[in-house]
Amino acid sequence: MTLFKSLRVRASQGAQYIPDLRKAVPLGFRGRPVIAGERCASECRACVDLCPTRAITLDPVTLDLGRCVFCTECVEACPQNRIAFTPEPRMASNTREQLSIRAGQEEITSARASATFSKLFRRSLKLRQVSAGGCNACELELGALANVNFDVQRFGIEWVASPRHADALVLSGPLTRAMAAAVQLAWDAMPDPRFLVVVGACAISGGLYDEGECIERAFLDRVGPTLYVPGCPPHPLTFANAILDLLGVA
Repeated sequence: MTLFKSLRVRASQGAQYIPDLRKAVPLGFRGRPVIAGERCASECRACVDLCPTRAITLDPVTLDLGRCVFCTECVEACPQNRIAFTPEPRMASNTREQLSIRAGQEEITSARASATFSKLFRRSLKLRQVSAGGCNACELELGALANVNFDVQRFGIEWVASPRHADALVLSGPLTRAMAAAVQLAWDAMPDPRFLVVVGACAISGGLYDEGECIERAFLDRVGPTLYVPGCPPHPLTFANAILDLLGVA
């Protein structure tokens, strides 16, 4: 009886495993935004005034994915319906500047492949995750990468418990003063070659906590990130595609 019950549960769940992470598009996900090319109504600032993280600027309308928390307040505020969020998860970048989405832009934002990183880490990449004051949303999504749905281990990508075993430090949270020393210790413990990945609006820009008195982000000035993965929180597919793009995996 237990066997038949298990089979019924399995049949009701369907196939959980995602065969191709590069083609998967999550339903209902607030992913990469698009901004229509027409001009705004005269002196309209509705989206700018409502944005909680100052992610939107005008002339032309530009949305900074590094600051955006994907709340869609701008979508509801815009009288011309110029801003829309698509389910497209691929929106990471190697540089901070490329996280800006402009009106009429059609190119999908994605990380560029690096021949150096591909040669060093394509067959085996070990990641150490540190939450520097995060709310645990980004951390939960990162943890999901190892489950049966996404299974990034098939690409040789694994989470490790010690920074001494890691090739990359994956940083989430706004970087609080209380975590400043711990983040630096984790980085110092990592052997060369190593690189830094910042995940989520909080890690990239400070997000909702930008300019807070308990925030200490000097570490990012000392160690420039190699990869920026936007979102609040990012979908596991956003992170997976970012890493695979960096490593040049088709």
